Amino acid sequence: MDTFDRADWYSGDLRYPRDLAPEAAGTHIGLFLAWAILRRRIAPAHEASDLALAVRRRTMTGRDFLFAACGGHLSEEDLNEEGAAFARVYYQDGHGNIRRDGYLADYERVLGGELPDLYRVADTWPNFDLLAKVMDWRFEQWRKGHGPFS
Repeated sequence: MDTFDRADWYSGDLRYPRDLAPEAAGTHIGLFLAWAILRRRIAPAHEASDLALAVRRRTMTGRDFLFAACGGHLSEEDLNEEGAAFARVYYQDGHGNIRRDGYLADYERVLGGELPDLYRVADTWPNFDLLAKVMDWRFEQWRKGHGPFS
């Protein structure tokens, strides 16, 4: 089972801003997870859960789901087959490393702005909506076999 990303990889790092709660290290992961939930690319085990329903209703964020249902990490088992296949090329580089020119680059470009670091991106639905447009486009390009993540 591949682990795509874990919040504790960041919050446990000496460079992590000490004025932030450890959960802030999971915002980028949670936004990806919220996209997977809302686009029905989540694992069957999560699909019918009350927590996934709360994300669909936008009464819970993807980051909250990440910690409540996934233990703070996003792995292959949290996504359905298509979602995991997409994450392997958009989130990872094909060698199990987080891709710096894929999802995280889009995250930084869309939400980073003037922030001193990406851990300060707000875990909000408006931020999700901005990023989801790019993710939807990336997914469609991937599905069609076009672009760098095909």
